[in-house]
Amino acid sequence: MGARRLIAVLMTTLLVGCAPATAGTGGFDGPPSVRPAPEGSYAVGVRTLTLDPRSSRPLPVTIWFPAAADGVADGRFPVVIYGHGLHSRPDLHAGLTTRWAAAGFVVAGPAFPHTRQGAAHFSRDDVRNQPADGWRLIRHLGRLDRNRADPLAGHLDLSSIAAAGHSAGGYTTSGMFSEGHPARLRSGIVIAGGGLPGSFAGPPAPVLFVHGTADAVVPVTVGRAAYRRTPGPAAFLSVLGQDHGAYLTPGNPGFAPVLATTTDFLRWTLYGDQSAGARLAADARTPMTSYESRPAS
Repeated sequence: MGARRLIAVLMTTLLVGCAPATAGTGGFDGPPSVRPAPEGSYAVGVRTLTLDPRSSRPLPVTIWFPAAADGVADGRFPVVIYGHGLHSRPDLHAGLTTRWAAAGFVVAGPAFPHTRQGAAHFSRDDVRNQPADGWRLIRHLGRLDRNRADPLAGHLDLSSIAAAGHSAGGYTTSGMFSEGHPARLRSGIVIAGGGLPGSFAGPPAPVLFVHGTADAVVPVTVGRAAYRRTPGPAAFLSVLGQDHGAYLTPGNPGFAPVLATTTDFLRWTLYGDQSAGARLAADARTPMTSYESRPAS
């Protein structure tokens, strides 16, 4: 369900943003910040850190961010939490995450304790605990943003967050949209995944599903079932004839429309870029892809 098989509209709808309310909001649960989406692209910087290294669930994290010559680029940037699949790692998804960072997002990829590649005690069942890891990471990013000594301080727009992920990371993304999740979780991207029990509750938020129609690991019917469950506006991008994730590798068939659609979806839901929202259907109008969307149910 992960990198072993990974070759190495929504328009005029609501822009609102799992974890229970006890996940903590850190004071960022007001309206999203209003700033124009970036024009052009940024250089990309990367750093790694480990949350709670001496705990029972240490969480290594890779962070990609818009960069300038002297460090982080000027401005505040929306945050995307990106989850990997089983037996995978954040860096194996850099083909996608670096391009999102270049488009003006801070992308934080946790390496989950018991599903990452090389985990000492691998457990597929631990996916159910990973949404809480995502919220733990968000709380930590809030601390970094308030720490004047940290390079990311003042650069994280934690009023506008998206969750995204591939395969087991897609299920993790779904699980972050549970009852009581803060409204600052404003959108989700579920790639080759489905829903966990309790998913898609709380404040309705736009969700984009991406799925290969020939996926033998997580059948496209699973993704479609999750798509039908979402209470907010939703879209489904089918990557025609493609498997569990080869289309996430730059240069492979399907990568270009997947990148264009997901980037515009993030620009629309996190920056409020209505022109990006208007492009979604056109982004996916290729021989490799088909696109459909529906309003909130």
